Amino acid sequence: MTPELARLILAQICLHACMAGTRMAAPLLALREGYSPAAVGVLLALFALTQVFLSLPAGRFADRHGLKRPMGLSVAAAVAGAGLAVAFPVFPVLCLAALLTGGATGAAVISLQRHVGRAAEGALQLRKVFSWLSIGPALSNFIGPFAAGLLIDHVGATPNSTEGYRAAFFLMAVLPLASWFLVRPTRDLPPVVATLGAVPSSAWGLLREPGFRRLMLVNWFLSSCWDVHTFVVPVLGFEKGISASVIGTILGAFAIAAAAIRMVMPALAAHLREWLVIVCAMVTTAVLFGIYPLMGTALGMGVCSVLLGFALGTVQPMVMSMLHQMTPEHRHGEALGLRMMVISAASVVMPVVFGTLGAVIGIAGVFWATGAVVGAGSRAAWLLRPEQPKADKTS
Repeated sequence: MTPELARLILAQICLHACMAGTRMAAPLLALREGYSPAAVGVLLALFALTQVFLSLPAGRFADRHGLKRPMGLSVAAAVAGAGLAVAFPVFPVLCLAALLTGGATGAAVISLQRHVGRAAEGALQLRKVFSWLSIGPALSNFIGPFAAGLLIDHVGATPNSTEGYRAAFFLMAVLPLASWFLVRPTRDLPPVVATLGAVPSSAWGLLREPGFRRLMLVNWFLSSCWDVHTFVVPVLGFEKGISASVIGTILGAFAIAAAAIRMVMPALAAHLREWLVIVCAMVTTAVLFGIYPLMGTALGMGVCSVLLGFALGTVQPMVMSMLHQMTPEHRHGEALGLRMMVISAASVVMPVVFGTLGAVIGIAGVFWATGAVVGAGSRAAWLLRPEQPKADKTS
């Protein structure tokens, strides 16, 4: 891993941790104030709502302007969102903070992924660099919730006090500033000009390719599993009387496991096949989702969280590697934006669905229904395998 890539990973960690910590603290504050699981589902959906509308423009903006300008705008939005939650820790402002921090993280991720993908050469290097880059969100999903949970429990006269939540949001507002100082030394790559005479096409034209369409579908299935876990663990933990710091630790264990497997993947990149890794991850996730609701203690939930982190942690580097191989270089940002928009749209809709289903069939039913869908969707991942050349028949 080069020093520049290490800086970009740290920058991603700081900005993503802001969103991850806010995403853990805001639902807990809403639950403390008496809001229902359905309202919490709406709040969580707002973290992805901005990305639905901004992802394609952000991808095109990154194609035109490179890395630094999108990152600067993202940092400003993240600081503003978390800062507002410090000043006004009430449900409407938490919704605004969700919109700002979620949108900022999405735009920053697109520009970072585009920059790193363009700098890589060949499929093997793509698998390596995206394995390293994907460590960032995994670590930030531990750092953000864990730090926020500690502050919520230990700042103020009593655990779960408003002062604790304000302290958590203040830390989340400070973290993105470090991202900007880490990105500043990076040199932008020269823009890519489309081939002379190439016919302009819309981003939706990418979905006409069967392989790209299947890849988006598989990515949607698996990103929904992350959303299920993020939504269900705080609600389930709250119902069982588990403290905020323990809930943050369970979510953090998932993130550490995802980061650990991604640290191993660069060394194994030459032996990995993207489609096969994705198939195995989907089948494993379906099995774990069947078991998770049966765990009645924080320890059991933590074990399932770790195993789920191992499975889902392998997916993003493989998806990103395949996406960069499928799309022309001058449209990488656009393809990344389309991917972000598709999974963000699911992240907007699915928490609301999870909240509604949880109220009707219970939290266990949400797990089992999602596991069934992911298991059935593994066939789409199987179809991503490259076609084998047919052997010549001789008489």
